[in-house]
Amino acid sequence: MGQRMEEEDNVVRSLKDLPVQNPPGEKFSAADLTWLKYASSEHRWDDVAIIRYDRLEAFLSGESSNPECPTRFHIERSRKREEGSLREYRSDDYLFHRIYWCSFGPENYGEGGTILPSRKFRLNTRNRAARPQSMRGCTCHFSIKQLYARPALLLVIYHERRHVNKSGFICHGPLDKDAIGPGARRLPYVGSEIQQQTMSLIYLGVPEESILQAHIEGIQRYCSSDARVDSHASQYVQKLGLIIKRSTHELDLDDQASIRMWVDRNKKSVFFYQDSTDTDAFILGIQTEWQCQQMMRFGHQSLLASHSSFGVSKLKVLQQGKLLLHNLSYDVIDFFIRWFGIRLFRLTVYSLLQYPLHTLLAFDLMQHALPIAWIITRSVTKKDTLKWMRALTDRIHSIDSTWRISGFIIDDPASELDPIRDVFACPVLFSLWHIRRTWLKNIMKKCSNIEVQREIFIQLGKIVYGIWNEKNPMNALELLFQDFVDQTAFMKYFKSFWVPKLEMWIDSIRNLPLASQESCGAIEAYHLKLKAKAYDDVLLDGLQRVDWLVHKLTKELHSSYWINLFADESGSFPEVKAEYIASTSWQRALQIPDEAVHFDNNEPHSAKVASQKDPSQMWTVWNPGSEFSLCDCSWSMQGNLCKHALKVNMMCGARKDFQPSLSLQSFQRVLLGLWQKPMDDSYSLDLSVALVTQMQERIQHVAELATSNGIAQVAEKLPIQWTRRRGRTAAKRTSPIVLPHSNSSLQRDSKPTKNRKRKRLSTFSG
Repeated sequence: MGQRMEEEDNVVRSLKDLPVQNPPGEKFSAADLTWLKYASSEHRWDDVAIIRYDRLEAFLSGESSNPECPTRFHIERSRKREEGSLREYRSDDYLFHRIYWCSFGPENYGEGGTILPSRKFRLNTRNRAARPQSMRGCTCHFSIKQLYARPALLLVIYHERRHVNKSGFICHGPLDKDAIGPGARRLPYVGSEIQQQTMSLIYLGVPEESILQAHIEGIQRYCSSDARVDSHASQYVQKLGLIIKRSTHELDLDDQASIRMWVDRNKKSVFFYQDSTDTDAFILGIQTEWQCQQMMRFGHQSLLASHSSFGVSKLKVLQQGKLLLHNLSYDVIDFFIRWFGIRLFRLTVYSLLQYPLHTLLAFDLMQHALPIAWIITRSVTKKDTLKWMRALTDRIHSIDSTWRISGFIIDDPASELDPIRDVFACPVLFSLWHIRRTWLKNIMKKCSNIEVQREIFIQLGKIVYGIWNEKNPMNALELLFQDFVDQTAFMKYFKSFWVPKLEMWIDSIRNLPLASQESCGAIEAYHLKLKAKAYDDVLLDGLQRVDWLVHKLTKELHSSYWINLFADESGSFPEVKAEYIASTSWQRALQIPDEAVHFDNNEPHSAKVASQKDPSQMWTVWNPGSEFSLCDCSWSMQGNLCKHALKVNMMCGARKDFQPSLSLQSFQRVLLGLWQKPMDDSYSLDLSVALVTQMQERIQHVAELATSNGIAQVAEKLPIQWTRRRGRTAAKRTSPIVLPHSNSSLQRDSKPTKNRKRKRLSTFSG
């Protein structure tokens, strides 16, 4: 309240109190003037300044020469009075009144823009923008008044000094990434692929010389190289780097308003948006055009996976802080608001509710997990899940109506299965990567003895392996608690965090087919990369805003995966390609030769793997052949799925002295369940036999392809399938031959034309 009264004291009530300003130089701009607040019956706290009337052209030239937003100003509206027409007048009455508007507005001919209706007054079109498509909805405008009482002076009233659109974004100039200038015809063509490549290299921190070289090589595919093209390319790279450097995630101090502005700006990248209300939860579904293409390409007749655990633990910590705030007294909350501001308090509570991130993943040709959609919401109800899933599939089906997937992998037993089956109409699989990683990380953190760590992890794996037995897994868990009663830290964590929901996890593992270790390794690799990108900003680790998360996903993480896939398929950046290929533990395990794995019959519970960098270094893998195998390398000790354990499990798959993997056991249970249908239900029995036979044939073909030297050997064994050939001359209904009249001297052998006239009834006999 005191600040409001202080600002009202600084407001000028009369133009006589304003000084006349005359900056030196041939031209000057608003930055060279001192602006004061002026209030009257017509003006409400406007920024005003008084200059000489003969300096109007100098002011217009200076404002048009703004280096950040170069433009021209056109006359939007004009009024004029004759001298002596007013008997009584105020100090701010005018002889001549004009409204100058930036030539990039007020209309918006860009994407999603609106064109103003027809005006009833004349426009000065000589100073308009060069082309109609240059209109970007700029709101920058000011008014000038030649004062009636003092005709030699000019009152300048600035209504909006920023060159922004209605959403608050810079809409033209060097700082606008979508800027359209009059010199666009003379610039070299920069397609979306080249622009995305340059942005990705900037986000990866590649030196500017290498970025410029790659950018010029991309441009040369469309035009020849010369000094002018190289100069424009250098300016483009510098401009793009400046935009990325100055870009910020905070479009508004309020996180909720910032997200609304981002959605309004990036409509192409949003497939579903629902703002938070009293009845609806916040849901933001993000999918760029490139992600949509990869979803159609790699998702069709293949698997999709859901990564739904990121941000859950941090959300719980923040929700505990929110409950603590509710328990505080009003004096403490008032102190917090007074020092940090009510907006910061509101955006903190808003961020507490919307932080959990769900990612949909597709697998490329090398089985790397690619993020094809991000969903930010705290709601996991069936109703809300069905909303964004239908919106996503409707977007894909609008492009390709035949698109469908073969299976959907989940990693959270609390996920709703009905929306997945209703929308995607496919089987649902379960992934063990999350439970394995969480158990191993907490064992390493809360148990200090290496042998105890190994024994607890192996025993937990045996409990999971025994869920298909008739014995109750909880009984084996009680024996584990008794054997390791001295490990109080881990037992306290396990009983409080896992025991209440372990039954839910066991039911999902027992009832759903399990995903392979290859897919588990790919999902874990995405999780590690997402975690590295999300937590690399130390300044924002204390308060995670939703717009900050959106910025990280759509800029840095999206650019990283784009350049990885581009390098893998084009071979343009060998270092990036090699790093991308080795980003998953499964691909790193394939690079280990079989000779590096050693099995000892005297020690059936372990295997040795020779290091590729130092052959004298041997790594020990305990509990080989199991998803819960453990290696003594540093990567495995951090809770990750290491390449040594995966390589040993690959070798154990062909050996009969090791038990089959969990995924194979669950697959066998599914086949047995299909086979053991009641005999009186003939339809179900026939369907089960058909499904089992189809699965068996597919498995045989895949096994033959994996063990053969080439696809030609497998193709020779396949039966010949005759298909109907549909040529260009398809069979048509032949018309009867019409003989010519006797008096006709020319016989036509061409196809008779169809008579479109309606035949009369009298022509028919009978």
